[in-house]
Amino acid sequence: MLEPTARIQTTSGPVIAVYDAGGTGPPLVLVHAAGLCGAVLQPLAAHLSGYFSCVLIDERAHGESTAPSDGDFGWHGFAQDILEVVDTLGLKRPLGFGHSAGGASLLLAEEHRGGTFGALYCYEPVMFPSEEPMPPGLEGNHLARRTLRRRSSFKSYDEAYRAAASKEPFSLFTEECLRLYVENGFRESSSSGIVLKCKREHESAIYAHGLAHDAFKNLPKVACPVVLACGSQDNYLGVEVQRMFEARLPDSRVEVFEGLGHFGPVQDPKRVADSVIRAFGPAN
Repeated sequence: MLEPTARIQTTSGPVIAVYDAGGTGPPLVLVHAAGLCGAVLQPLAAHLSGYFSCVLIDERAHGESTAPSDGDFGWHGFAQDILEVVDTLGLKRPLGFGHSAGGASLLLAEEHRGGTFGALYCYEPVMFPSEEPMPPGLEGNHLARRTLRRRSSFKSYDEAYRAAASKEPFSLFTEECLRLYVENGFRESSSSGIVLKCKREHESAIYAHGLAHDAFKNLPKVACPVVLACGSQDNYLGVEVQRMFEARLPDSRVEVFEGLGHFGPVQDPKRVADSVIRAFGPAN
């Protein structure tokens, strides 16, 4: 299991676990998708470490980070946590990589405080493409409802790995990414073997707020360069939706990964890393 190199107490309550993933060069903050944890982006960070100093975080209620005591899982809270991590670590205009909810959180952070990031790379950021966000809730949100029925405990890490590897989306992960998820996304329990660190009711609440934020409305505020990446195999967050996001951003472009889907960063970390290097590397 990865051990945090820092635990940052935020002003809103959650303690955010931070991991120094190594590397040399400008700082790069990597933010994972909802329901996962920072460790799953370690293979991606390893490919990037020759170019960037990589920092992983566990978002609130994930991994070693704590949940908000007030039960607030609105996505502006995730963005505020990121800003406080950047400030506490003393990072000056770092680069940002975000996957899914992580990408949306980075955009929200930059919208809230322009100039925080030098550039962003967002792999299928979750945003509702409308000026008016949807209200939060479980109604009509199959992902939020399905997560409440998710199995939350296993007898052992090996059992959890076998169960995850048998079905999507976890079956799409590389073996290394999946093992990192299992080893870092569960904790030992005296009564239940191992249990999910991100409680299913918390994950469900996160999904219930996934289309209830205003990141899309405020995209014109994001002045830094943004790469919007997506897999060719997606529907809702595929290239057509990314083009809608691109049209609202002052400085952006879309990159499509043939053969990958929504979980591209953990399906093919090397390929995604190569794209990040081209976007952020010394030649740029």
